[in-house]
Amino acid sequence: MTSIATSDYSLPTAMVAPRVAGLQRLLMWLIGFSGAIVFIEPSPYEVATLLAIVVMISTGLRIRLALMPLIVLLFVINIGYSICAANLMGDSKIVNWILTSWYMAITVIFFAMVVSEDTGARLDFLRRGLIFGALIASIAGIVGYFSLLPGTHQLFTLYERAMGPFKDPNVFSAYLILPALFVLQSVVSDRFGKSMFSAILLGIIALALLLAFSRAAWGQLVLTSAFMLMLMVMTSQSNKQRSRIIATAIIAAVVAAALLAVLLSFSSIDSLFKQRASFDQSYDEGRFGRFGRHLLGAQMALDLPFGIGPLQFRTYFPEDTHNSYLNAFMSGGWISGVCYPALVFTTVLLGFRYLFVRVPWQRAYIAIFSAFLGTVGESFIIDTDHWRHYWLMMGLMWGMFIAAQRHMMTVGKSPAPDRSRQLPVRA
Repeated sequence: MTSIATSDYSLPTAMVAPRVAGLQRLLMWLIGFSGAIVFIEPSPYEVATLLAIVVMISTGLRIRLALMPLIVLLFVINIGYSICAANLMGDSKIVNWILTSWYMAITVIFFAMVVSEDTGARLDFLRRGLIFGALIASIAGIVGYFSLLPGTHQLFTLYERAMGPFKDPNVFSAYLILPALFVLQSVVSDRFGKSMFSAILLGIIALALLLAFSRAAWGQLVLTSAFMLMLMVMTSQSNKQRSRIIATAIIAAVVAAALLAVLLSFSSIDSLFKQRASFDQSYDEGRFGRFGRHLLGAQMALDLPFGIGPLQFRTYFPEDTHNSYLNAFMSGGWISGVCYPALVFTTVLLGFRYLFVRVPWQRAYIAIFSAFLGTVGESFIIDTDHWRHYWLMMGLMWGMFIAAQRHMMTVGKSPAPDRSRQLPVRA
C-alpha cells in the first residue's frame, strides 16, 4: 500500500479519512502516556510504539529526504557499536544493549516521520498523554515515598528515593521534566481556570521530582524552566502576554520556595535533601570518581580506535562512564564517538535555527527544545544513551524542523528551494 500524501503542513485530514487521522493522533497520546510505565519488560511504551509503527505505515507515512542526515548518523553510530561488540556477543546483556540501541534509533526516525505531518494535532495529543502519564507516575512515586498504601514503598522507591513506575530515580525524575514544562506553560499563559488546574498538576509533578532526590533533575528543572520562560517572553506577540508570563513566573517561584520550606521541615526529607544537594559526594571525588573517570576514559579513547565495547567500562573502573559522549567512544570506538556528539549538537544547532519561526506549534516546540537541551547537558554527567524520552524528543525535534521548513516555504518567508521530496513507505 502506497503512503497517502498531503500538501498541507499540519492537516493531512484533507486526504486522510478523519477516522484514520483520529486513530493516528490517539496513538500519539498512547505513546505519551505509556512512557510513564517502564518497570516491566517489555514496557507498555514498546508495545504502544510498535503498534503505532504498524498503524502509521499502513495508513500513510513518508520518509523525507531532509531526514537523511539523521538516518545516516544513527546508522553509523550503531554500526560502530555493533563492530566493537562483535567479539562480545556471547554475553546476552551485550546483545540486548546493541538491540536496544538499534531500536532507539528506529524510534527516532519514526517519530521524526510522524511529527513532520499533522504536526500541531499530533504534538498536542502526545503532550496530553505525557502529562497524564507523568501525573500517574508522580502520584505513584509520592504514594510510595510516604508509604500511603501497603507495599507501595518497596515498589515505587529505591534507596529511600521516589522512582515511581521506573527502575531508577534518576530516570524517573528526568522523564518528568518535559511534562512539567508543558504544565508550566499552561500555568503562565492559559485562562485562569485552566491555569489553576495546571498549577495543581505542576505541584504534584514537582513534588515527585523533589522526592526522587536527583541533583541533575533539580538543576535541569530550574534551568530549563527559566530558559523556556525566557523564550516565551521573547516570542510573545503582546506586552500584556509578556507581563503575565513574568508575573506568574515570579509568583510560582515564590510559592515553590514556600512549599519547599514546608517540606524541609520534615526531618527525613531535610536530611536526605542536604545529603543529595551536597557537591561533596564520595562517588564524584578522587582519581576514580565520576570526573576522574571522565579524564582517564578520555585518555583511553584516544588510544583505542575500536573502543572497548558496550558495558565494558565498568570492568576497568569502579562504575560506568556516567557521560554519554565518553560512552560513545568506549562502546563504539572513534566511529560512534565522533558521530554521536555530531548528531546531538547538529540537532541543538538546528533547534536554535527554527526557534523563532512563527509556527502554530511554537509553544510545544519551545518546551520540547528546552527539555532536550537540558538532557543534552545532563548527558555530560550521566548515561542517557537508552533513555526512551531522550530519543523521543530527538525524533520530535527533527520532525518539527521539517514541518517548520515547510511552513516557512508555504507562507513565502523563505527563499530556500523545495526540499520536501519524499520516499514512500510501503506496507
